[in-house]
Amino acid sequence: MKKLDKLLITAFIPPFIVTFFIALFVFVMQTLWLYIDDIAGKGVGFFLLTELVAYLSISMIPMSLPVAVLISSVMVLGNLAERYELSSIKSAGVSLWRTMRPMMLVTGVVGVFSFFCSNYFIPVSNLKFKSRLYDIRQQKPGLSLEESLFNQDFQGFSIRIGDKLPDNSTITDVLVYDNSEASQGRLTMVAADSGQMFGSTDNKYFVMHLYEGQQLSEPKPVTKGGKRNHPMMRATFDEWTKVFDLDQFELDRTDENLFKSHHTMLSNRQLLIAIDSIDQEIVEKAERMADGNSRHFYFLNKASEEKKREQQRVEALERKSEIDSMITAKPDTHAMVKKTLKPDTVRPAVDTGTKKLPGAIVPPKIMRPTPAGKPATLPKTNSDPLEQKLDKPLGEYASILETFPKDKQNELLEKARSPINVINDQAETSVKSLEKTRESKVKHVFEFHLKFSMAVACVMFLFVGAPMGAIVRKGGFGWPLLISIVFFMIFIVITIFSKNIAERFVIDAVPAAWMNCLVVFPMGLALTYWAMRDMNLTQLVDFFSRLKFLKRKKTAEVQA
Repeated sequence: MKKLDKLLITAFIPPFIVTFFIALFVFVMQTLWLYIDDIAGKGVGFFLLTELVAYLSISMIPMSLPVAVLISSVMVLGNLAERYELSSIKSAGVSLWRTMRPMMLVTGVVGVFSFFCSNYFIPVSNLKFKSRLYDIRQQKPGLSLEESLFNQDFQGFSIRIGDKLPDNSTITDVLVYDNSEASQGRLTMVAADSGQMFGSTDNKYFVMHLYEGQQLSEPKPVTKGGKRNHPMMRATFDEWTKVFDLDQFELDRTDENLFKSHHTMLSNRQLLIAIDSIDQEIVEKAERMADGNSRHFYFLNKASEEKKREQQRVEALERKSEIDSMITAKPDTHAMVKKTLKPDTVRPAVDTGTKKLPGAIVPPKIMRPTPAGKPATLPKTNSDPLEQKLDKPLGEYASILETFPKDKQNELLEKARSPINVINDQAETSVKSLEKTRESKVKHVFEFHLKFSMAVACVMFLFVGAPMGAIVRKGGFGWPLLISIVFFMIFIVITIFSKNIAERFVIDAVPAAWMNCLVVFPMGLALTYWAMRDMNLTQLVDFFSRLKFLKRKKTAEVQA
Protein backbone atom coordinates (compact mmCIF):
# COMPACT_ATOMS: atom_id res chain seq x y z
CA MET A 1 0.00 0.00 0.00
CA LYS A 2 1.35 3.38 -0.97
CA LYS A 3 1.70 6.22 1.51
CA LEU A 4 -1.02 8.21 -0.23
CA ASP A 5 -3.53 5.38 0.14
CA LYS A 6 -2.60 4.92 3.77
CA LEU A 7 -2.93 8.65 4.39
CA LEU A 8 -6.40 8.83 2.84
CA ILE A 9 -7.70 5.72 4.64
CA THR A 10 -6.44 6.94 8.02
CA ALA A 11 -8.01 10.34 7.30
CA PHE A 12 -11.32 8.80 6.20
CA ILE A 13 -12.01 6.18 8.88
CA PRO A 14 -12.08 8.36 12.07
CA PRO A 15 -14.64 10.91 10.76
CA PHE A 16 -16.61 8.03 9.25
CA ILE A 17 -16.94 6.31 12.64
CA VAL A 18 -17.86 9.57 14.40
CA THR A 19 -20.45 10.61 11.83
CA PHE A 20 -21.88 7.08 11.74
CA PHE A 21 -22.67 7.09 15.46
CA ILE A 22 -24.01 10.64 15.28
CA ALA A 23 -26.34 9.72 12.44
CA LEU A 24 -27.33 6.50 14.20
CA PHE A 25 -28.19 8.41 17.37
CA VAL A 26 -30.28 10.94 15.44
CA PHE A 27 -32.25 8.26 13.57
CA VAL A 28 -32.84 6.20 16.72
CA MET A 29 -34.07 9.19 18.72
CA GLN A 30 -36.27 10.33 15.84
CA THR A 31 -37.91 6.90 15.57
CA LEU A 32 -38.11 6.31 19.30
CA TRP A 33 -39.85 9.65 19.75
CA LEU A 34 -42.73 8.36 17.62
CA TYR A 35 -43.40 5.62 20.18
CA ILE A 36 -42.84 7.66 23.34
CA ASP A 37 -46.59 7.88 24.02
CA ASP A 38 -46.83 4.08 23.93
CA ILE A 39 -43.86 3.62 26.28
CA ALA A 40 -44.35 6.40 28.82
CA GLY A 41 -46.29 5.54 31.97
CA LYS A 42 -46.21 1.78 31.33
CA GLY A 43 -43.62 0.98 33.98
CA VAL A 44 -40.97 -0.01 31.42
CA GLY A 45 -37.77 -0.90 33.18
CA PHE A 46 -34.27 0.22 32.29
CA PHE A 47 -33.23 -3.11 30.79
CA LEU A 48 -36.31 -3.38 28.59
CA LEU A 49 -35.82 0.18 27.35
CA THR A 50 -32.16 -0.59 26.62
CA GLU A 51 -33.25 -3.69 24.72
CA LEU A 52 -35.64 -1.63 22.60
CA VAL A 53 -32.96 0.94 21.79
CA ALA A 54 -30.48 -1.80 20.86
CA TYR A 55 -32.91 -3.48 18.45
CA LEU A 56 -33.86 -0.14 16.94
CA SER A 57 -30.20 0.82 16.51
CA ILE A 58 -29.51 -2.30 14.47
CA SER A 59 -32.46 -1.45 12.22
CA MET A 60 -31.03 2.01 11.54
CA ILE A 61 -27.57 0.84 10.45
CA PRO A 62 -28.28 0.73 6.66
CA MET A 63 -29.74 4.23 6.88
CA SER A 64 -26.78 5.64 8.85
CA LEU A 65 -23.98 4.18 6.73
CA PRO A 66 -24.68 6.27 3.56
CA VAL A 67 -24.88 9.44 5.67
CA ALA A 68 -21.57 8.64 7.32
CA VAL A 69 -19.92 7.99 3.94
CA LEU A 70 -21.31 11.24 2.54
CA ILE A 71 -20.24 13.46 5.45
CA SER A 72 -16.81 11.89 5.95
CA SER A 73 -15.95 12.02 2.23
CA VAL A 74 -16.88 15.72 2.07
CA MET A 75 -14.78 16.38 5.19
CA VAL A 76 -11.70 14.50 3.96
CA LEU A 77 -11.57 16.02 0.46
CA GLY A 78 -12.64 19.41 1.83
CA ASN A 79 -9.76 19.41 4.32
CA LEU A 80 -7.28 18.37 1.63
CA ALA A 81 -8.52 21.09 -0.73
CA GLU A 82 -8.64 23.76 2.00
CA ARG A 83 -4.99 23.13 2.95
CA TYR A 84 -4.00 22.93 -0.74
CA GLU A 85 -2.87 19.33 -0.25
CA LEU A 86 -5.20 18.19 -3.00
CA SER A 87 -3.59 20.68 -5.39
CA SER A 88 -0.18 19.28 -4.48
CA ILE A 89 -1.38 15.75 -5.13
CA LYS A 90 -2.75 16.76 -8.54
CA SER A 91 0.48 18.62 -9.40
CA ALA A 92 2.36 15.38 -8.74
CA GLY A 93 0.36 13.77 -11.54
CA VAL A 94 -2.16 11.94 -9.36
CA SER A 95 -5.70 12.40 -10.63
CA LEU A 96 -8.77 12.81 -8.46
CA TRP A 97 -9.96 9.38 -9.54
CA ARG A 98 -6.72 7.82 -8.29
CA THR A 99 -7.02 9.80 -5.06
CA MET A 100 -10.50 8.44 -4.43
CA ARG A 101 -9.51 4.82 -5.10
CA PRO A 102 -8.63 3.84 -1.47
CA MET A 103 -11.89 5.39 -0.27
CA MET A 104 -13.72 3.36 -2.94
CA LEU A 105 -12.27 0.22 -1.40
CA VAL A 106 -13.41 1.22 2.08
CA THR A 107 -16.92 2.19 0.92
CA GLY A 108 -17.16 -1.10 -1.00
CA VAL A 109 -16.56 -2.98 2.26
CA VAL A 110 -19.11 -0.70 3.96
CA GLY A 111 -21.67 -1.52 1.24
CA VAL A 112 -21.16 -5.26 1.71
CA PHE A 113 -21.57 -4.83 5.46
CA SER A 114 -24.76 -2.82 4.87
CA PHE A 115 -26.27 -5.62 2.77
CA PHE A 116 -25.19 -8.21 5.33
CA CYS A 117 -26.97 -6.25 8.09
CA SER A 118 -30.07 -5.75 5.95
CA ASN A 119 -30.31 -9.42 5.06
CA TYR A 120 -29.41 -11.11 8.34
CA PHE A 121 -29.46 -8.73 11.32
CA ILE A 122 -32.32 -6.35 10.56
CA PRO A 123 -35.08 -8.99 10.10
CA VAL A 124 -34.30 -10.36 13.56
CA SER A 125 -34.02 -6.91 15.17
CA ASN A 126 -37.28 -5.75 13.59
CA LEU A 127 -39.02 -8.87 14.86
CA LYS A 128 -37.74 -8.36 18.40
CA PHE A 129 -38.50 -4.62 18.40
CA LYS A 130 -42.04 -4.95 17.04
CA SER A 131 -42.95 -7.79 19.40
CA ARG A 132 -41.60 -5.92 22.46
CA LEU A 133 -43.36 -2.73 21.39
CA TYR A 134 -46.61 -4.64 20.94
CA ASP A 135 -46.27 -6.07 24.46
CA ILE A 136 -45.73 -2.58 25.87
CA ARG A 137 -48.73 -1.20 23.99
CA GLN A 138 -50.93 -3.94 25.42
CA GLN A 139 -49.55 -3.35 28.88
CA LYS A 140 -51.68 -1.38 31.35
CA PRO A 141 -50.23 1.81 32.85
CA GLY A 142 -48.57 1.53 36.22
CA LEU A 143 -50.96 1.53 39.17
CA SER A 144 -51.47 5.08 40.42
CA LEU A 145 -54.26 6.01 42.88
CA GLU A 146 -54.83 9.76 42.73
CA GLU A 147 -56.81 11.71 45.27
CA SER A 148 -60.52 12.40 44.56
CA LEU A 149 -60.34 10.49 41.24
CA PHE A 150 -61.80 7.13 40.30
CA ASN A 151 -59.21 4.57 39.26
CA GLN A 152 -60.28 1.68 37.00
CA ASP A 153 -56.94 -0.05 36.46
CA PHE A 154 -58.19 -3.20 38.19
CA GLN A 155 -60.61 -5.04 35.93
CA GLY A 156 -64.15 -4.95 37.35
CA PHE A 157 -63.35 -2.46 40.15
CA SER A 158 -63.54 1.30 40.53
CA ILE A 159 -61.59 2.81 43.44
CA ARG A 160 -61.66 6.35 44.82
CA ILE A 161 -59.71 7.72 47.74
CA GLY A 162 -60.43 11.06 49.31
CA ASP A 163 -57.03 11.91 50.82
CA LYS A 164 -53.63 10.27 50.90
CA LEU A 165 -51.35 11.03 53.83
CA PRO A 166 -47.64 11.85 53.31
CA ASP A 167 -46.60 8.28 54.14
CA ASN A 168 -48.35 7.17 50.86
CA SER A 169 -49.90 4.30 52.79
CA THR A 170 -52.69 5.76 54.94
CA ILE A 171 -55.83 6.74 53.05
CA THR A 172 -59.20 8.24 54.06
CA ASP A 173 -62.72 8.48 52.65
CA VAL A 174 -62.42 5.33 50.52
CA LEU A 175 -65.00 4.04 48.00
CA VAL A 176 -64.68 0.67 46.24
CA TYR A 177 -67.24 -0.35 43.58
CA ASP A 178 -67.34 -3.99 42.54
CA ASN A 179 -68.66 -4.14 38.93
CA SER A 180 -67.49 -7.65 38.14
CA GLU A 181 -71.09 -8.99 38.18
CA ALA A 182 -72.81 -5.88 36.88
CA SER A 183 -73.92 -7.73 33.73
CA GLN A 184 -75.99 -10.04 35.96
CA GLY A 185 -77.59 -7.15 37.85
CA ARG A 186 -75.47 -7.48 41.04
CA LEU A 187 -73.74 -4.37 42.38
CA THR A 188 -71.56 -4.02 45.47
CA MET A 189 -70.12 -0.91 47.08
CA VAL A 190 -67.75 -0.58 50.04
CA ALA A 191 -67.32 2.75 51.87
CA ALA A 192 -64.78 3.24 54.66
CA ASP A 193 -63.56 6.15 56.73
CA SER A 194 -59.88 5.20 56.59
CA GLY A 195 -57.54 2.41 55.66
CA GLN A 196 -54.08 1.23 54.69
CA MET A 197 -52.78 0.21 51.26
CA PHE A 198 -49.57 -1.67 50.62
CA GLY A 199 -48.04 -4.32 48.40
CA SER A 200 -47.07 -7.85 49.28
CA THR A 201 -43.44 -8.75 49.90
CA ASP A 202 -43.16 -10.49 46.50
CA ASN A 203 -44.87 -7.53 44.73
CA LYS A 204 -47.51 -9.83 43.25
CA TYR A 205 -50.51 -8.52 45.20
CA PHE A 206 -51.95 -5.14 46.21
CA VAL A 207 -53.73 -5.07 49.60
CA MET A 208 -56.30 -2.58 50.88
CA HIS A 209 -57.09 -2.87 54.63
CA LEU A 210 -60.08 -0.63 55.48
CA TYR A 211 -61.52 0.43 58.85
CA GLU A 212 -64.93 1.60 60.09
CA GLY A 213 -67.13 1.25 57.05
CA GLN A 214 -70.13 -0.43 55.51
CA GLN A 215 -70.86 -2.66 52.54
CA LEU A 216 -73.92 -2.18 50.35
CA SER A 217 -75.08 -4.92 47.99
CA GLU A 218 -77.85 -4.94 45.43
CA PRO A 219 -78.66 -8.53 44.37
CA LYS A 220 -80.28 -9.32 41.07
CA PRO A 221 -83.87 -7.97 40.88
CA VAL A 222 -86.55 -10.65 41.16
CA THR A 223 -90.22 -10.75 40.22
CA LYS A 224 -92.56 -12.08 42.91
CA GLY A 225 -96.35 -11.90 42.98
CA GLY A 226 -96.44 -9.90 39.74
CA LYS A 227 -94.21 -7.20 41.26
CA ARG A 228 -90.53 -6.55 40.59
CA ASN A 229 -88.54 -6.32 43.80
CA HIS A 230 -85.18 -4.53 44.16
CA PRO A 231 -83.62 -5.93 47.34
CA MET A 232 -80.63 -4.33 49.05
CA MET A 233 -78.36 -5.58 51.81
CA ARG A 234 -76.29 -3.40 54.14
CA ALA A 235 -73.55 -4.58 56.49
CA THR A 236 -71.17 -2.64 58.71
CA PHE A 237 -67.62 -3.71 59.52
CA ASP A 238 -64.74 -2.68 61.72
CA GLU A 239 -62.07 -4.09 59.39
CA TRP A 240 -62.29 -5.20 55.77
CA THR A 241 -59.45 -6.49 53.59
CA LYS A 242 -59.35 -6.72 49.81
CA VAL A 243 -56.46 -8.31 47.89
CA PHE A 244 -55.90 -7.45 44.21
CA ASP A 245 -53.77 -9.55 41.86
CA LEU A 246 -51.03 -7.57 40.08
CA ASP A 247 -50.46 -10.12 37.32
CA GLN A 248 -52.48 -7.97 34.94
CA PHE A 249 -49.82 -5.26 35.29
CA GLU A 250 -46.99 -7.62 34.37
CA LEU A 251 -45.57 -7.51 30.84
CA ASP A 252 -46.75 -10.54 28.85
CA ARG A 253 -44.45 -11.79 26.14
CA THR A 254 -46.23 -12.31 22.83
CA ASP A 255 -45.34 -15.22 20.58
CA GLU A 256 -42.90 -13.82 18.01
CA ASN A 257 -44.15 -16.22 15.34
CA LEU A 258 -47.18 -13.95 14.94
CA PHE A 259 -44.94 -11.23 13.44
CA LYS A 260 -42.59 -13.33 11.32
CA SER A 261 -44.61 -13.02 8.13
CA HIS A 262 -44.13 -9.23 7.86
CA HIS A 263 -41.97 -8.17 4.91
CA THR A 264 -39.55 -6.15 7.07
CA MET A 265 -38.74 -9.26 9.11
CA LEU A 266 -37.71 -11.54 6.24
CA SER A 267 -34.37 -12.18 4.60
CA ASN A 268 -33.98 -12.12 0.83
CA ARG A 269 -34.39 -15.87 0.54
CA GLN A 270 -37.56 -15.74 2.63
CA LEU A 271 -38.80 -12.77 0.59
CA LEU A 272 -38.44 -14.75 -2.63
CA ILE A 273 -40.44 -17.62 -1.14
CA ALA A 274 -43.10 -15.19 0.09
CA ILE A 275 -43.31 -13.48 -3.32
CA ASP A 276 -43.83 -16.84 -5.01
CA SER A 277 -46.60 -17.70 -2.54
CA ILE A 278 -48.25 -14.32 -3.13
CA ASP A 279 -48.18 -14.87 -6.90
CA GLN A 280 -49.90 -18.20 -6.45
CA GLU A 281 -52.45 -16.58 -4.12
CA ILE A 282 -53.18 -13.89 -6.72
CA VAL A 283 -53.81 -16.54 -9.39
CA GLU A 284 -56.12 -18.49 -7.08
CA LYS A 285 -58.11 -15.37 -6.17
CA ALA A 286 -58.44 -14.42 -9.84
CA GLU A 287 -59.69 -17.92 -10.66
CA ARG A 288 -62.23 -17.76 -7.84
CA MET A 289 -63.44 -14.40 -9.13
CA ALA A 290 -63.75 -15.85 -12.64
CA ASP A 291 -65.71 -18.84 -11.33
CA GLY A 292 -68.06 -16.55 -9.45
CA ASN A 293 -68.63 -14.43 -12.54
CA SER A 294 -69.26 -17.51 -14.65
CA ARG A 295 -71.98 -18.67 -12.27
CA HIS A 296 -73.78 -15.33 -12.31
CA PHE A 297 -73.06 -14.28 -15.92
CA TYR A 298 -73.26 -17.55 -17.80
CA PHE A 299 -74.50 -15.81 -20.93
CA LEU A 300 -71.15 -14.03 -21.23
CA ASN A 301 -69.38 -17.37 -21.12
CA LYS A 302 -71.76 -18.70 -23.76
CA ALA A 303 -70.92 -15.79 -26.05
CA SER A 304 -67.21 -16.29 -25.48
CA GLU A 305 -67.53 -20.01 -26.22
CA GLU A 306 -69.38 -19.28 -29.47
CA LYS A 307 -66.67 -16.79 -30.39
CA LYS A 308 -64.02 -19.37 -29.64
CA ARG A 309 -65.75 -21.99 -31.77
CA GLU A 310 -66.06 -19.49 -34.60
CA GLN A 311 -62.36 -18.74 -34.35
CA GLN A 312 -61.54 -22.45 -34.44
CA ARG A 313 -63.74 -22.88 -37.50
CA VAL A 314 -61.93 -20.02 -39.27
CA GLU A 315 -58.56 -21.53 -38.39
CA ALA A 316 -59.70 -24.92 -39.74
CA LEU A 317 -60.80 -23.32 -43.02
CA GLU A 318 -57.45 -21.55 -43.29
CA ARG A 319 -55.57 -24.81 -42.75
CA LYS A 320 -57.77 -26.52 -45.36
CA SER A 321 -57.07 -23.77 -47.87
CA GLU A 322 -53.33 -24.14 -47.24
CA ILE A 323 -53.54 -27.90 -47.86
CA ASP A 324 -55.55 -27.36 -51.05
CA SER A 325 -52.99 -24.86 -52.28
CA MET A 326 -50.20 -27.36 -51.61
CA ILE A 327 -52.05 -30.08 -53.51
CA THR A 328 -52.64 -27.71 -56.41
CA ALA A 329 -48.97 -26.73 -56.47
CA LYS A 330 -47.82 -30.39 -56.49
CA PRO A 331 -50.23 -32.64 -58.40
CA ASP A 332 -48.34 -35.83 -57.65
CA THR A 333 -48.80 -35.38 -53.92
CA HIS A 334 -52.41 -36.55 -54.06
CA ALA A 335 -51.46 -39.63 -56.01
CA MET A 336 -48.69 -40.49 -53.59
CA VAL A 337 -51.14 -40.25 -50.70
CA LYS A 338 -53.59 -42.56 -52.47
CA LYS A 339 -50.85 -45.10 -53.14
CA THR A 340 -49.86 -45.25 -49.52
CA LEU A 341 -53.41 -46.05 -48.45
CA LYS A 342 -54.70 -49.62 -48.58
CA PRO A 343 -57.69 -50.32 -50.75
CA ASP A 344 -59.90 -51.28 -47.85
CA THR A 345 -59.20 -48.07 -45.96
CA VAL A 346 -61.07 -45.88 -48.46
CA ARG A 347 -64.75 -46.47 -48.15
CA PRO A 348 -67.49 -44.41 -49.67
CA ALA A 349 -70.09 -42.88 -47.41
CA VAL A 350 -73.33 -44.83 -47.82
CA ASP A 351 -76.73 -43.80 -46.61
CA THR A 352 -78.77 -46.96 -46.05
CA GLY A 353 -81.80 -44.99 -45.06
CA THR A 354 -82.14 -46.82 -41.76
CA LYS A 355 -78.64 -46.86 -40.35
CA LYS A 356 -75.78 -44.36 -40.24
CA LEU A 357 -72.34 -45.73 -40.62
CA PRO A 358 -69.65 -44.12 -38.45
CA GLY A 359 -67.77 -41.48 -40.39
CA ALA A 360 -70.32 -41.43 -43.22
CA ILE A 361 -71.51 -38.18 -44.72
CA VAL A 362 -75.30 -38.03 -44.77
CA PRO A 363 -76.73 -35.75 -47.46
CA PRO A 364 -79.45 -33.35 -46.35
CA LYS A 365 -83.05 -34.26 -46.95
CA ILE A 366 -84.55 -32.66 -50.07
CA MET A 367 -88.01 -31.14 -49.83
CA ARG A 368 -90.22 -32.63 -52.57
CA PRO A 369 -92.38 -30.19 -54.46
CA THR A 370 -96.09 -30.37 -53.77
CA PRO A 371 -98.43 -31.46 -56.51
CA ALA A 372 -100.07 -28.77 -58.58
CA GLY A 373 -103.16 -27.23 -57.09
CA LYS A 374 -102.26 -28.12 -53.50
CA PRO A 375 -100.79 -25.32 -51.36
CA ALA A 376 -97.71 -26.03 -49.25
CA THR A 377 -98.60 -26.65 -45.63
CA LEU A 378 -96.36 -25.48 -42.80
CA PRO A 379 -96.04 -27.44 -39.57
CA LYS A 380 -98.47 -26.32 -36.93
CA THR A 381 -96.92 -24.46 -34.00
CA ASN A 382 -98.71 -23.52 -30.84
CA SER A 383 -98.77 -19.78 -30.21
CA ASP A 384 -96.86 -18.43 -27.18
CA PRO A 385 -99.17 -18.56 -24.11
CA LEU A 386 -97.56 -15.32 -22.88
CA GLU A 387 -98.57 -13.48 -26.02
CA GLN A 388 -102.10 -14.80 -25.62
CA LYS A 389 -102.36 -13.05 -22.24
CA LEU A 390 -100.85 -9.71 -23.38
CA ASP A 391 -102.77 -6.71 -24.64
CA LYS A 392 -100.33 -6.08 -27.50
CA PRO A 393 -97.49 -7.88 -29.25
CA LEU A 394 -94.40 -8.58 -27.18
CA GLY A 395 -92.14 -6.49 -29.38
CA GLU A 396 -94.04 -3.29 -28.58
CA TYR A 397 -93.16 -3.36 -24.86
CA ALA A 398 -90.23 -1.22 -23.69
CA SER A 399 -89.10 -3.82 -21.14
CA ILE A 400 -90.06 -7.23 -19.90
CA LEU A 401 -91.24 -5.63 -16.65
CA GLU A 402 -94.21 -4.03 -18.41
CA THR A 403 -95.62 -7.46 -19.23
CA PHE A 404 -96.40 -8.04 -15.54
CA PRO A 405 -99.27 -6.46 -13.61
CA LYS A 406 -98.51 -2.97 -12.25
CA ASP A 407 -99.22 -3.95 -8.64
CA LYS A 408 -96.42 -6.58 -8.79
CA GLN A 409 -93.77 -4.59 -10.66
CA ASN A 410 -92.23 -2.97 -7.54
CA GLU A 411 -92.08 -6.30 -5.77
CA LEU A 412 -90.37 -7.91 -8.76
CA LEU A 413 -87.89 -5.03 -8.95
CA GLU A 414 -86.95 -5.45 -5.30
CA LYS A 415 -86.48 -9.20 -5.79
CA ALA A 416 -84.24 -8.49 -8.79
CA ARG A 417 -82.18 -5.87 -6.94
CA SER A 418 -81.46 -8.15 -3.99
CA PRO A 419 -79.26 -10.70 -5.85
CA ILE A 420 -77.69 -7.87 -7.85
CA ASN A 421 -76.61 -6.12 -4.63
CA VAL A 422 -75.24 -9.39 -3.29
CA ILE A 423 -73.25 -9.99 -6.47
CA ASN A 424 -71.98 -6.40 -6.43
CA ASP A 425 -70.85 -6.64 -2.78
CA GLN A 426 -69.10 -9.94 -3.46
CA ALA A 427 -67.32 -8.46 -6.47
CA GLU A 428 -66.19 -5.37 -4.53
CA THR A 429 -64.92 -7.54 -1.67
CA SER A 430 -63.02 -9.77 -4.08
CA VAL A 431 -61.47 -6.80 -5.86
CA LYS A 432 -60.37 -5.19 -2.58
CA SER A 433 -58.90 -8.48 -1.40
CA LEU A 434 -57.02 -8.87 -4.67
CA GLU A 435 -55.69 -5.30 -4.44
CA LYS A 436 -54.48 -5.94 -0.87
CA THR A 437 -52.65 -9.05 -2.05
CA ARG A 438 -51.07 -7.16 -4.94
CA GLU A 439 -50.04 -4.39 -2.55
CA SER A 440 -48.44 -6.98 -0.28
CA LYS A 441 -46.47 -8.30 -3.23
CA VAL A 442 -45.27 -4.77 -4.05
CA LYS A 443 -44.05 -4.32 -0.47
CA HIS A 444 -42.17 -7.63 -0.56
CA VAL A 445 -40.53 -6.87 -3.92
CA PHE A 446 -39.65 -3.33 -2.83
CA GLU A 447 -38.09 -4.60 0.40
CA PHE A 448 -36.09 -7.21 -1.52
CA HIS A 449 -34.49 -4.65 -3.85
CA LEU A 450 -34.17 -1.95 -1.19
CA LYS A 451 -31.57 -4.07 0.61
CA PHE A 452 -29.38 -3.88 -2.50
CA SER A 453 -30.07 -0.22 -3.28
CA MET A 454 -29.10 0.89 0.25
CA ALA A 455 -25.84 -1.03 -0.07
CA VAL A 456 -25.13 0.58 -3.44
CA ALA A 457 -25.93 3.99 -1.94
CA CYS A 458 -22.90 3.66 0.35
CA VAL A 459 -20.59 3.59 -2.70
CA MET A 460 -22.70 6.07 -4.65
CA PHE A 461 -22.47 8.79 -1.98
CA LEU A 462 -18.68 8.68 -2.18
CA PHE A 463 -18.97 10.05 -5.74
CA VAL A 464 -21.20 12.81 -4.37
CA GLY A 465 -19.32 13.75 -1.22
CA ALA A 466 -15.69 13.53 -2.38
CA PRO A 467 -16.11 15.74 -5.51
CA MET A 468 -18.29 18.15 -3.54
CA GLY A 469 -15.57 18.51 -0.92
CA ALA A 470 -12.99 19.18 -3.65
CA ILE A 471 -15.28 21.81 -5.20
CA VAL A 472 -16.30 23.57 -1.96
CA ARG A 473 -12.77 23.35 -0.48
CA LYS A 474 -14.04 23.56 3.10
CA GLY A 475 -13.42 21.01 5.84
CA GLY A 476 -14.79 20.55 9.34
CA PHE A 477 -18.46 20.02 10.17
CA GLY A 478 -19.90 23.22 8.70
CA TRP A 479 -20.14 23.04 4.93
CA PRO A 480 -19.84 19.22 4.79
CA LEU A 481 -22.79 18.79 7.14
CA LEU A 482 -24.94 21.25 5.19
CA ILE A 483 -24.13 19.63 1.85
CA SER A 484 -24.72 16.15 3.21
CA ILE A 485 -28.11 17.10 4.63
CA VAL A 486 -29.25 18.46 1.25
CA PHE A 487 -28.25 15.38 -0.74
CA PHE A 488 -29.45 12.90 1.85
CA MET A 489 -32.82 14.66 2.09
CA ILE A 490 -33.17 14.29 -1.67
CA PHE A 491 -32.29 10.61 -1.33
CA ILE A 492 -34.80 9.96 1.47
CA VAL A 493 -37.63 11.92 -0.16
CA ILE A 494 -37.20 9.99 -3.41
CA THR A 495 -37.17 6.68 -1.51
CA ILE A 496 -40.40 7.46 0.35
CA PHE A 497 -42.08 8.92 -2.73
CA SER A 498 -41.18 5.96 -4.94
CA LYS A 499 -42.41 3.49 -2.32
CA ASN A 500 -45.77 5.27 -2.04
CA ILE A 501 -46.38 5.42 -5.79
CA ALA A 502 -45.33 1.77 -6.13
CA GLU A 503 -47.89 0.74 -3.52
CA ARG A 504 -50.50 2.64 -5.55
CA PHE A 505 -49.50 0.63 -8.66
CA VAL A 506 -48.28 3.73 -10.52
CA ILE A 507 -44.88 2.20 -11.28
CA ASP A 508 -43.37 -1.23 -10.78
CA ALA A 509 -41.76 -2.05 -7.45
CA VAL A 510 -38.34 -2.85 -8.94
CA PRO A 511 -37.60 0.59 -10.50
CA ALA A 512 -39.23 2.21 -7.46
CA ALA A 513 -36.67 0.57 -5.15
CA TRP A 514 -33.80 1.80 -7.35
CA MET A 515 -35.26 5.24 -8.05
CA ASN A 516 -33.17 6.92 -5.33
CA CYS A 517 -29.92 5.64 -6.81
CA LEU A 518 -31.02 6.40 -10.38
CA VAL A 519 -31.62 10.05 -9.47
CA VAL A 520 -28.66 10.73 -7.17
CA PHE A 521 -25.97 8.78 -9.04
CA PRO A 522 -26.01 11.03 -12.16
CA MET A 523 -25.50 13.97 -9.80
CA GLY A 524 -22.43 12.23 -8.42
CA LEU A 525 -21.05 11.61 -11.91
CA ALA A 526 -21.56 15.26 -12.84
CA LEU A 527 -19.88 16.47 -9.63
CA THR A 528 -16.97 14.07 -10.22
CA TYR A 529 -16.57 15.39 -13.76
CA TRP A 530 -16.54 19.01 -12.57
CA ALA A 531 -14.12 18.22 -9.74
CA MET A 532 -11.72 16.53 -12.16
CA ARG A 533 -11.87 19.77 -14.22
CA ASP A 534 -10.72 21.71 -11.10
CA MET A 535 -13.91 23.72 -10.82
CA ASN A 536 -14.52 25.60 -7.56
CA LEU A 537 -17.78 26.64 -5.97
CA THR A 538 -17.82 30.06 -7.65
CA GLN A 539 -17.32 28.59 -11.10
CA LEU A 540 -20.04 26.02 -10.40
CA VAL A 541 -22.51 28.76 -9.41
CA ASP A 542 -21.59 30.73 -12.55
CA PHE A 543 -22.17 27.64 -14.66
CA PHE A 544 -25.71 27.18 -13.34
CA SER A 545 -26.40 30.90 -13.66
CA ARG A 546 -25.30 30.77 -17.29
CA LEU A 547 -27.61 27.84 -17.94
CA LYS A 548 -30.48 29.75 -16.36
CA PHE A 549 -29.73 32.84 -18.47
CA LEU A 550 -29.59 30.79 -21.67
CA LYS A 551 -32.91 29.21 -20.82
CA ARG A 552 -34.53 32.60 -20.30
CA LYS A 553 -33.02 33.91 -23.53
CA LYS A 554 -34.31 30.93 -25.48
CA THR A 555 -37.79 31.39 -23.99
CA ALA A 556 -37.78 35.08 -24.96
CA GLU A 557 -36.77 34.22 -28.53
CA VAL A 558 -39.58 31.69 -28.79
CA GLN A 559 -42.13 34.20 -27.52
CA ALA A 560 -40.84 36.86 -29.93
